[in-house]
Amino acid sequence: MDFRDAMEQEYKEILSHFLQHPDEQALYQCEKFSRKLIENRISPEDMIMCHRSVLQQIEPGLSKTVQQSFDVLLEVMLAYGLVYREQQSLRTKQKELKSEIEIAAGMQQTLLKADVPEQDGIDIGVISMPAKQMSGDYYHFIEDENRRIGIAIADVIGKGIPAALCMSMIKYAIDSLPEYSHQPHIILENLNRVVEQNVDPSMFITMFYGMYDPVVHKFSYASAGHEPGFFYHAETDEFEDLIAKGLLLGIEKKTKYHEYIKDVQLGDMIVLLSDGVTECRTKEGFVSRETITGLIRKNIRKSAQEIVENVYRELERWQEFELRDDFTLLILKRTALKGGLSSARKG
Repeated sequence: MDFRDAMEQEYKEILSHFLQHPDEQALYQCEKFSRKLIENRISPEDMIMCHRSVLQQIEPGLSKTVQQSFDVLLEVMLAYGLVYREQQSLRTKQKELKSEIEIAAGMQQTLLKADVPEQDGIDIGVISMPAKQMSGDYYHFIEDENRRIGIAIADVIGKGIPAALCMSMIKYAIDSLPEYSHQPHIILENLNRVVEQNVDPSMFITMFYGMYDPVVHKFSYASAGHEPGFFYHAETDEFEDLIAKGLLLGIEKKTKYHEYIKDVQLGDMIVLLSDGVTECRTKEGFVSRETITGLIRKNIRKSAQEIVENVYRELERWQEFELRDDFTLLILKRTALKGGLSSARKG
């Protein structure tokens, strides 16, 4: 006796018992029986045919109308079964995709993990939060033998695995150009060629690259269409936009980028961000750049890391704890010298 024959016999016993004694125990047997059907992948339409066969055995004089009604029910369940199996297949694929995305997100965090430089006279804070599992934002530091600190912040206009792969390529392209780390415009021109040759034209990348020299206290920078940051003048307690013009990466192969320079006085701050910060949306609409500088000023006496974290928490609260875009905020503050140098801490 194969499974289907055994199934029909068992179902006959259950149905006969229930028709004679319609109690909870019989219904419990039905529940156990249904688990066997699922385990053995018995389709809904097969179960309808089994029910009709068993009912005809129990009630040989079943009316023609009732028998014909099973034909209608069978057609309904055939369509239902096809849709059900398709949904089950999609659920399986969805679980597999979710697992792959979790693995990719973990790899992205490992590949793009940055060491935050730590030098006497410099205080750096950074926070980067993805809106989804995979982030389209990226930041990176390069510290050379002359203590100069290169800072990159970029944003892929897009999300998910393609954006993450793009960012990995950008990181390793930057790392392959250490000799140019003190020339932001050259860095962007080299990266622009890499992106133009290797990234799909439908993907757009904005990037800001700056270099801080702690010996002469100058910050040079260039931008490829990235969200303007801020420069805080401690002496006047004023914020100035770090405006820098330049095409997005990959638009035109021979694009040239202009380099700008700022003198950095004691207490001054360089604030870099992604558009996920300036495009935070509340019930009243998008927050203004003045609102962001106001939040920074509110925390101005705190450490750079405390500032970025407090600003993030405040904006997150205003958005009811739901990020609509990747959020990256980075602050470099010139502080008083305490003497001595230290290496790097893990960021």
